[in-house]
Amino acid sequence: MDYVYGPGRNHLFVPGPVNIPEQVIRAMNRNNEDYRSPAVPALTKTLLEDVKKIFKTTSGTPFLIPTTGTGAWESALTNTLSPGDRIVSFLIGQFSLLWIDQQQRLNFFNGKKVNGDRHPALFLVDGVSSICALDFRMDEWGIDVALTGSQKALSLPTGIGIVCASAKALKASKTAKSVRVFFDWNDYLKFYKLGTYWPYTPSIQLLYGLRAALDLIFEEGLDDVIARHARLGQATRLAVQAWGLKNCTQKEEWYSDTVTAVVVPPNIDSSEIVRRAWKRYNLSLGLGLNKVAGKVFRIGHLGHLNELQLLGCLAGVEMVLKDVGYPVKLGSGVAAASAYLQNSTPFIPSRI
Repeated sequence: MDYVYGPGRNHLFVPGPVNIPEQVIRAMNRNNEDYRSPAVPALTKTLLEDVKKIFKTTSGTPFLIPTTGTGAWESALTNTLSPGDRIVSFLIGQFSLLWIDQQQRLNFFNGKKVNGDRHPALFLVDGVSSICALDFRMDEWGIDVALTGSQKALSLPTGIGIVCASAKALKASKTAKSVRVFFDWNDYLKFYKLGTYWPYTPSIQLLYGLRAALDLIFEEGLDDVIARHARLGQATRLAVQAWGLKNCTQKEEWYSDTVTAVVVPPNIDSSEIVRRAWKRYNLSLGLGLNKVAGKVFRIGHLGHLNELQLLGCLAGVEMVLKDVGYPVKLGSGVAAASAYLQNSTPFIPSRI
């Protein structure tokens, strides 16, 4: 029973959490079981082998931590750094701001100078909203720690922070002096050697869900998943352009294929667009955060999502824009996106 009932299904287009495939929901619909039995370590072993593929690494060591992306951030920092270490971070949005805040509260300092490509600094990447949706190559790009969250492009419920560490990062964890207990990689590594894998109780249901989610991604093909996100991102941007609105991201090279932030005119409160979309059309859009609160709304287009689902969202956005007094021509954005998708969407390989 929905807490607040609405007819039909909710159209979930926030940039995470995202739609969960029926196959994943069915895989998670199971009883608890003893995680010390032979079954769960056998399942975990296959998961650890296969999550390396979404990072495009053969040498990295993954950790499936029962946490959120924020916990994965903390795991990456406290296992590799010591209090007082300096970090160079890029401030490019709300979540980079939050990670910088976390770094400072953990007693790391921002502003280290890095000269040359052979500097011993570690390369840490927050891939929460990108891994499994955008091109990502951990080994090829020399990344030391990468992380993502289960509720984003993997299309699972929130609850697994997936961290992948290079050999260099694992070496750093042996001497890092930051206090950590729950997030300590060394505890995991001890149980990896024992073949039982878990230093504490995992979410059994999420592990089976992750197995189903990875199977779906590999069946579609990771490169095809990435191409699908690129199509949906471009279609959304064409719709925004047709509405006469602007992308909050000003340079094309920084456009995202997982979320589009739409700037509204000064006389319109973007929060009202989000409220009305949910109240009237059962459409969930993302709010503008922090400095852009009230100035933008966000359309998430990542995870378990196809072209027709996106077109339904765009039609809903047009109706909401009309509701709040923006002079949009109904069907303009849908037409622009449809024309692009009709020419770019391939046949579904399994149905050829």
